[in-house]
Amino acid sequence: MKTTTILMAAATVVWAASAKAEDKPAHGAGQQYETSGDVLKGAPMQQPGALPAPVLTAAQFDKAKQIYFERCAGCHGVLRKGATGKPLTTDITRERGFDALKAFITYGSAAGMPNWGTSGQLSEAEVDLMANYLLNDPPQPPEFGMEQIQSTWKVIIPEDRRPKKQMNNLALENLFSVTLRDSGEIALIDGASKEIVTIIKTGYAVHISRISASGRYLYVIGRDAKINLIDLWMEKPDTVAEIKIGMEARSVETSKFKGFEDKFAIAGAYWPPQYVIMDGNTLEPKKIVSTRGMTTDKQEYHPEPRVASIVASHFKPEFVVNVKETGHILLVDYSDIKNLRVTTIEAERFLHDGGFDASKRYFLVAANARNKIAVVDTKDDKLVGMVEVGATPHPGRGTNFVHPKFGPVWATGHLGDETVALIGTDPKGHPKQAWTKVASLTGQGGGSLFLKTHPKSANLWVDTPLNPDPEMAASIAVFDTRNLDKPAEILPIAKWAGIKDGAPRVVQPEYNKAGDEVWISVWNAKDKVSAIVVVDDKTRKLKSVIKDPRLITPTGKFNVYNTLHDIY
Repeated sequence: MKTTTILMAAATVVWAASAKAEDKPAHGAGQQYETSGDVLKGAPMQQPGALPAPVLTAAQFDKAKQIYFERCAGCHGVLRKGATGKPLTTDITRERGFDALKAFITYGSAAGMPNWGTSGQLSEAEVDLMANYLLNDPPQPPEFGMEQIQSTWKVIIPEDRRPKKQMNNLALENLFSVTLRDSGEIALIDGASKEIVTIIKTGYAVHISRISASGRYLYVIGRDAKINLIDLWMEKPDTVAEIKIGMEARSVETSKFKGFEDKFAIAGAYWPPQYVIMDGNTLEPKKIVSTRGMTTDKQEYHPEPRVASIVASHFKPEFVVNVKETGHILLVDYSDIKNLRVTTIEAERFLHDGGFDASKRYFLVAANARNKIAVVDTKDDKLVGMVEVGATPHPGRGTNFVHPKFGPVWATGHLGDETVALIGTDPKGHPKQAWTKVASLTGQGGGSLFLKTHPKSANLWVDTPLNPDPEMAASIAVFDTRNLDKPAEILPIAKWAGIKDGAPRVVQPEYNKAGDEVWISVWNAKDKVSAIVVVDDKTRKLKSVIKDPRLITPTGKFNVYNTLHDIY
């Protein structure tokens, strides 16, 4: 769907003309999704020398810094080096000049920059302020080392005072951890009754939930880098420990290999660029490792290589750590963290998110600004594939099913186009198709964040919450994996929820344990009604709607069983 207007094109032509291919941003709304954590806006950073840029007062600098970290840093980087979004370093911004910067911020571009001015999200005065801010050198945020991390660590209930067995009657394997993004909470919802069990205060905008190998502990991490360790065995599940591993973060994972169940947790930070290994039962910080280093392509030093995603290997005591800006995939051996061994795989720059194939041996991760999927063999610890896909892949964890012609495949949607790419994942049974794009489906449009199916299902669910078309953003496409030549059926999820006010976005389909229900978030503004819609997977008909005043901006949903066992 075309979104460019003559006015936007005229305003951005100067900027776009010199953009390098690798610096192209994602679909515009994606940057609204990936806002920076709130903590950095208040970090003690001094304004660099302004000359020859416009001089900002202390109040102007603080306001601009806040806007940048809330709206811009997630894609352009804290130091403005660029990743999903273009670099905004002063050698570029001063060459463009104030007028070009103002136009770009005001009108955005069809290539992915949001129209902050014309959308009303920034006033004209704020647009002027941000244009001037970008003509100044970026401020350097403070580091966050062991002393700072230790100062945030709290054990609320020590291990010896926790239950020895499950003290509630919850069917934990069919429990859902639901992110309430803008309220800084998660909701635990019972999969059978659809009732909210409890609401737990967490960090800002929880990004993911992960489950310990025993199924007892739930780990959630907010974009402000706060981790909550939640004990699901308690009479009423609640936080038993917490910690902050930096100022901004996205990823947390736990050790799964036999003999190391529940022993370690690991979290990766956006700022400072580092990962932290912790005790799995208490979150006591054990080791911090910086990810600063050289890029895979030009072998140039990068000061801000953010940890984008982490998964735990099923074949070795290793964490798979994906470093965004340098393009390195790190296989971190946690069997001896005192003498830490790390295998570094050169993949592709701008790594983001990904998941395992159905065998759980191969990990596929999107290098989204390079339109590629890297494939790592976690048994042999090596790169086995690099697959060209569509524009700005955003798989979440991706999804697995058996293609009628090509056998087992893993799928990803895209922020930048309407396609769903299918990659062959069976090197033994279908060697010619392995690690190649075997087919491409046509979905509703760009702006897809997540897709999902289940081993017991013949449906493939693909969302488009960031598409600029309100109807597409409020619905979901469903493909029949047995007949992929058949067009997708479009289900009006927001209408089924009965939400008419606001601009609801339908996001992140998630199955229950049995694989016969799909839970889908209807994500509305903080002051509007949101909901979770439950659909019967076999009939594709509405089954129930979960509405509650406490469901504020629900986004990600993580079924305990499926998350623990990497079923997607």
